[in-house]
Amino acid sequence: MSFDEIEPGWETPRGPHGGYVMSILARAMERAAGRQPRSLTVHFLRPPAVGPVTASATVERQGRSLTTVTGRLEQDGKPVALGLGAFAGPYDAPSVGEVPMPDVAPPAAQSDPLPGAPPFTHRMDMQPRFGDEPLSGSDRTQVGGWIGFRDGREIDGPALCVLADGWFPAIWPRLTALHPAPTIDLTVHVRAPLPVAGPLLARFTAKLARDGYFEEDGELWTRGGTLVAQSRQLALLLPPLE
Repeated sequence: MSFDEIEPGWETPRGPHGGYVMSILARAMERAAGRQPRSLTVHFLRPPAVGPVTASATVERQGRSLTTVTGRLEQDGKPVALGLGAFAGPYDAPSVGEVPMPDVAPPAAQSDPLPGAPPFTHRMDMQPRFGDEPLSGSDRTQVGGWIGFRDGREIDGPALCVLADGWFPAIWPRLTALHPAPTIDLTVHVRAPLPVAGPLLARFTAKLARDGYFEEDGELWTRGGTLVAQSRQLALLLPPLE
């Protein structure tokens, strides 16, 4: 068990940034495993507040090559997030197929936060390369660009959780009114050895919104074209803000 802190400056309109919350739990799980993550899934039960949280991790199975860990994040005795992860190094196996990085302009010097963006973006460097403006009534559900941290930190497993949830929702360009979109669950599959240097090129897409839920798929590449991670999340699409 570890005692951590939800720091100020990571807020969104509905509480602390989900990827940041996931990263706190992922860090505790990674410490318990002693290996890098290959698959991390977290379900978000309720938004925490800024302040202390408790992260616990249980090694469910320690194999020779793969470790399975469950995790729990609590605040004031109430569960905030539940996690399940697989941690392992590389196997000596053939490489099959490719997921080529899109051809986009390289990252420039650090940019200012996107206009109207929530506080957590002041900790991020985000340079758009894909998609249209949010709430523009576009016919495309694709967003993304170069994304990293303003402090220049390397990207490890917990940091990947932040970046995989770092852009505004891919569904927002299709809309014309602001619908909050809190994450229900987020899965990150790590496809390369960590850590890697940032920023990463991230592309997020969505296909379907039904009954107030939509999915979002992400891909993140290094500047050299290595696919580092793939992500998928299910999110709510709540009534518009007035």
